[in-house]
Amino acid sequence: MSQPEVRDVQQATLGGGCFWCLEAVFSRTQGVIKAESGYANGHHPAPTYEEVCTGQTGHAEVVQITFDATQISYPELLDIFFTIHDPTTLNRQGNDVGTQYRSGIYTHDSDQARMASVHLQALREAKAYGGDRIVTEVLPLTQFHPAEPEHQRYFKHHPTAGYCAFVVAPKVAKFQQRFPALDKGDD
Repeated sequence: MSQPEVRDVQQATLGGGCFWCLEAVFSRTQGVIKAESGYANGHHPAPTYEEVCTGQTGHAEVVQITFDATQISYPELLDIFFTIHDPTTLNRQGNDVGTQYRSGIYTHDSDQARMASVHLQALREAKAYGGDRIVTEVLPLTQFHPAEPEHQRYFKHHPTAGYCAFVVAPKVAKFQQRFPALDKGDD
């Protein structure tokens, strides 16, 4: 009789610009069970994409990552996160501007909060972004709302669309170049 598979399923919630970018990378990351685009930490009880885009709901566009911690660690997820977005631009990633595009780590427990703070401190001490100030917020996750179905796996379904080709694809390529052993491909 074979041994049951040992898994340590956890969640991480990260915001770093358009959720299509983060979801495209994390959905192909070894150890990630699910990457879901959504909205976090706003004050509207049931936000829609159109409402979040107004900047009036207080939500950040995020990806909620369900991962097996026996295959990938939370700090490894943070390494990927800080590789594929610019944490030095306040409420902006490239041409995407607004509070919904802020850089944020939305923690699920005190261990994640501690690890995120340690990670940020190490980046600051190393002057990882040429001395530019890192503006990533670290806050407890207060709410998560999955985005509408048309926003899930957007890059997979629209790889040649303009935004995907010029914004998402380079982030996926950067991930593949920097973390080749963690790239499981697009399932």
